Amino acid sequence: MSTTMAITTSGLTKAYGQVQALRGVDLAVEQGQIFGFLGPNGAGKTTAIRCLLDLIRPQAGAIRVLGLDPQADPVAVRARVGYLPGELSLDTNYTAEQTLRYFNNLRGNQTDWNFVSRLAERLHLNLAVPIKNLSKGNKQKVGIVQALMSRPELLLLDEPTAGLDPLMQQEVYRLLKEARTDGATVFFSSHILSEVEAIADHIAIIRDGLIVEEAEPHQLVSMTLRRIRIRFQEAVNPAPLADIPGVLLLAQNELHATVHPTVHATVQVEGELDGLIKALAAYPVSDLETERPSLEEIFLAYYEGEKAIEEVQDVG
Repeated sequence: MSTTMAITTSGLTKAYGQVQALRGVDLAVEQGQIFGFLGPNGAGKTTAIRCLLDLIRPQAGAIRVLGLDPQADPVAVRARVGYLPGELSLDTNYTAEQTLRYFNNLRGNQTDWNFVSRLAERLHLNLAVPIKNLSKGNKQKVGIVQALMSRPELLLLDEPTAGLDPLMQQEVYRLLKEARTDGATVFFSSHILSEVEAIADHIAIIRDGLIVEEAEPHQLVSMTLRRIRIRFQEAVNPAPLADIPGVLLLAQNELHATVHPTVHATVQVEGELDGLIKALAAYPVSDLETERPSLEEIFLAYYEGEKAIEEVQDVG
């Protein structure tokens, strides 16, 4: 039995002058999936989403959204899609409720307002407040509600949790999973690896306008990259930590400000932390601080490493 596709693109190409934003993007998103579109800022995520809605047109390539050609019938496509742009522009003199009622009017006043009220309550959004008095995070909540409120077949969300605190991010994840349970397809972009890993059924990774990898969430473990700063209770030699697979010793220094000198070490860990944690059990550790590098840094570590391996293999 063939799988019904919500989104397909083939050879999608878009340039802004001399800048190639998309360089032959192929996507296949199944209906009923939560599909994560992962990439650093400037990778082409927003351009691809705008092409799907015919907000901009590519120079080449084919697009189908819910079986329709958005260039031939953009109104029919948008009627079935809930869209959250990356840069949300709202009339600042309207209240949040007036804004949402305006969007509802554009869709033929078919929205269940009780559903809108429940969404606003779950996101702790006061609908009576004017847009100009809302914080960036609360403006983002207005955008999320307007995308969800018509219960569309397809959600196209560009960085949906931008500006939200961690608790609200978790609530948005729950809302997206509920939308999927109700039959919607969710296509969302992000530059946060852990976010995509948490909720996506399938992931496409875009870099410099090209899809460099497609994966299931569990396959992203190999791309997990962390920096960990370790403080030891006494002077020790952390050099053996670099012998652990996936661990790179970035820096170490000895502090003499206290009665007993201490050592700080900074390591970079690719993949699972299990090996490092077990090794640290033999050390007098007093503190750990974990930092997640940017996605671009992860890509450089992951893909440049792969490239180096391929070059060695080619030479061999």
